[in-house]
Amino acid sequence: MTVTPPVRIGLIGAGGIAGAHLAGYATIPDRVQVTAIADAVPETLARRAEETGARAYADFTDLVNDPEVDAVDICLPHHLHKTAIVAAAKAGKHILCEKPLCLTADEAAEVRAAVEAAGVTLMCAHNQLFMPAVARAKEILDSGVLGDVYEVRTTDSFHNDFDPENMGWRAHAATSGGGEFIDTGYHPTYLLMHLAGARPVKAFAMMSTHRLTFMEGEDSAQVLVRFDNGSVGQLVTSWAYDAAPGTDRFSVVGEKGSLSSDGTTLRVKLRGQDEQVFEHEAVNTFAAEIADFVDCLETGRRPLNTEAEGISVLGIILAAYESARTGEAVDVLGV
Repeated sequence: MTVTPPVRIGLIGAGGIAGAHLAGYATIPDRVQVTAIADAVPETLARRAEETGARAYADFTDLVNDPEVDAVDICLPHHLHKTAIVAAAKAGKHILCEKPLCLTADEAAEVRAAVEAAGVTLMCAHNQLFMPAVARAKEILDSGVLGDVYEVRTTDSFHNDFDPENMGWRAHAATSGGGEFIDTGYHPTYLLMHLAGARPVKAFAMMSTHRLTFMEGEDSAQVLVRFDNGSVGQLVTSWAYDAAPGTDRFSVVGEKGSLSSDGTTLRVKLRGQDEQVFEHEAVNTFAAEIADFVDCLETGRRPLNTEAEGISVLGIILAAYESARTGEAVDVLGV
């Protein structure tokens, strides 16, 4: 099911990350238009509607039935994602959804069923996959020059200045789904899976609260993941501290060599050969992600990460939380 440009977007959730999405749409005005916006906060809704000229809705269930909307972009708090996805799918709208896809295995099953029944395209907003260094690393891995993948590592840690006054819904497990790991930690999780190129089967995790003690969830996580191709992934993520200087953003070790990156420079070292170094300029990954979503709708091409990958990433996260609770490695359940 393709969409004739310009693609008409309904933005669901107008605060926070929505600003980055709107800036992304503004880079391709000939291909896409934001025609409707929904938000429960009147002041936020009015401000965004004035900025864009879009129709304003206080309730997203009204927006998804707008005939002048081809696709929705969901930028809501985590606990509202599932309801918005299902409503949009039932209304026949294509979907771009910010991370995480949803919060539980039952919600994931409902999302999968709704999207498949409607035949719409759902793209998970995994923006870090659009970093040029990540894209080149994936091309190299898919070419087979590193051979079988043995180990993948990802890191996404920074000193977050959240406090009880500005953290909002992220401070509560009922609305966030956990703590840092299901939020910022979601990024190194999907990157880990993308570079492993395989399905996760087991996870072991340790969660910590080092500094943000007012949170209900963790502020840091270390997670090991076994994939069905035999590779092992390791990720570190935190809001409590910056990663040590020199820490790679990601790295992969295979039977014939390795690659590693700080996010812009990519180093590739095959055994017995000189190291190759590839430099990449930083890009606006949200703009790149949005342009790719629009391209998928125009051409019918499958997104890099659909609900299938979103559910697998959620599977890792849920298994990791259970592992941290029990102290045991936990199977990653498929839905």
